[in-house]
Amino acid sequence: MMIAYKLCRQKKNGDLTSLFINKKVVILLNTWLDAEPHQTKGFAFRPGFHCTASPNAPHLSLTNRVWLKVEIDDYKEDIRPLNQGGKWFLANKIKFLKTL
Repeated sequence: MMIAYKLCRQKKNGDLTSLFINKKVVILLNTWLDAEPHQTKGFAFRPGFHCTASPNAPHLSLTNRVWLKVEIDDYKEDIRPLNQGGKWFLANKIKFLKTL
């Protein structure tokens, strides 16, 4: 298990959701979740929770979004361009710990 970071959408009521994939599901803190594959039109199929090594993803807007510190397990590394944050982790298990 290791610490990583995930950018999430924050709704006006304070609920947290995924940015793009399966974004209707509200994120609960301090609960382990298993990744589910969701193919979504217009997006590359990369199953797993997409996280970064640091709270940095220059290609994404921060409007109505917050970074969360997460704990991940059963993951693989995916090297992305620096303008996409560099190293990503695709995790099969995640626990959302807190907002930054």
